[in-house]
Amino acid sequence: MQKTTSLTGASESKPDMKLFIACFIALVTTAFGFILRAVVLPQWGEEFRLTQTQLGEISGVGLWPFAISIVLFSLIIDKIGYKTAMIFAIICHITSAIITIFANGYWMLYIGTFIVALGNGTVEAVVNPVVATMFPREKTKWLSILHAGWAGGLVLGGVMALLLGQDIQWEYKIGLILLPTLVYAFMMIPRKFPLNERVQAGVSYKEMLQEVGAGGALIIIALIVFQLGAVFGWSTSLNIIITLLLTVLFGFYTRSFGQPLFILLLLIMIPLAITELGTDSWITDLMTPEMGKLGLQAGWVLVYTSAIMFVLRFFAGPILHKISSVGLLAVCSGIAAIGLYMLSFSSGIIILVAATIYGLAKTFFWPTMLGVVAERFPKGGALTLNITGGLGMIAAGVIGAGILGFIQDKSVDVKVAEYDRVNKVALHSTYVTEQKTSLFGDYQALDQNKLALASPEDLQTVATIRDTAKKEALRYIVVFPIIMMVSYVGLLVYFRSKGGYKAVVLQKEPVVIPIPNQH
Repeated sequence: MQKTTSLTGASESKPDMKLFIACFIALVTTAFGFILRAVVLPQWGEEFRLTQTQLGEISGVGLWPFAISIVLFSLIIDKIGYKTAMIFAIICHITSAIITIFANGYWMLYIGTFIVALGNGTVEAVVNPVVATMFPREKTKWLSILHAGWAGGLVLGGVMALLLGQDIQWEYKIGLILLPTLVYAFMMIPRKFPLNERVQAGVSYKEMLQEVGAGGALIIIALIVFQLGAVFGWSTSLNIIITLLLTVLFGFYTRSFGQPLFILLLLIMIPLAITELGTDSWITDLMTPEMGKLGLQAGWVLVYTSAIMFVLRFFAGPILHKISSVGLLAVCSGIAAIGLYMLSFSSGIIILVAATIYGLAKTFFWPTMLGVVAERFPKGGALTLNITGGLGMIAAGVIGAGILGFIQDKSVDVKVAEYDRVNKVALHSTYVTEQKTSLFGDYQALDQNKLALASPEDLQTVATIRDTAKKEALRYIVVFPIIMMVSYVGLLVYFRSKGGYKAVVLQKEPVVIPIPNQH
């Protein structure tokens, strides 16, 4: 058994709340990068004549590179230091804003979004383990409060962008990210960071890697490699070879398959991220038709649900004293399924009701999952915690954002063809002519150039079909929270058989400390 020493330093002394606030604002900045792009996504589609799948790919690249930076920095963060990583994040946020503002087409938008995602991943590679180290016995509570910064950033950034109005050039909206970037840069650079909990306890670097093991490495490596393969045109065979080679090397070094429970939590993180971030990345565009009927910008739906998250995440502590972390996740999964299904067919004021249900559901997903990982696998240090977040982001980016765009294009394809068959017209052969390939297969999309020349009657017909497809896309996502609910109920049964959910704390000897009222 690895000999450990008691925790010292920041974890036992009074936490540096100025550092916590700086971490909070840094997370606000990452949310700005997300919400500002979600708000201007429809404008990009119109100005640069992008297909729904291309818009989905841009939404996705705002998420999956997060996994690259958060995983890489987690492997070296204890060597290079938290401050060095944060300087890299600051550079990324400033650079991405400049590239995006001067974008002239799909690829510059793609690259600018890629860079902001790298910066966002680097921020979380720092703030999650720092806060977990600062509050070792209340990790889930303080991680929830920390991630209120994400929700707060969505609200603040969204309100600022929406108040500028639809007629304001989108470049000004993207430039808003520079405001919180400069604030967290000013606050963060002078701060002294605590030594990670794992390092303080004397857990070796190899032991940290063993918590992940070959099983955990396979999951995250496969998603990253296959996404890079899609970007650079690698063959499926090459993707598989690279994935297996890296996994075998990792397994050979660690001599560990990984903690089975950790690997299971990684797998559950995939549908969780799709349910929350995959949907959020599209919600503005999906709700545009119905919100337009109410005379409102669709971005207000995301702002409203984020406001709910912001308030409730400050109350995670009292809630977790009444229900276990896993129980809370199970309940939220069921509520999310109901909320998403209602959003898929609601209209008028009922959208507000559906959005409220969805906002309540997604509030505790991300920070509670991170809290469970941090509490159960402290020997994994920054790596287990950040791989979980990284996997979630890449799943949301590669699967969640992409699949919603793909579903819309396929639905429009089918509905236009059906309209042609019933009405004896030829809209499909005229406007649905672009042959495209995506991660999810080949598809035909609306040709935006031809659609721009369409008659008012044809344009109205196609717009009606497309608006219907937007809402119905959410119905297909309901399967993901259902999968989560079943998984969490299974975990509840497992923990009950073991005497209840317990958090592991590194001390002179590894011990488990029961969490009140969670048996």
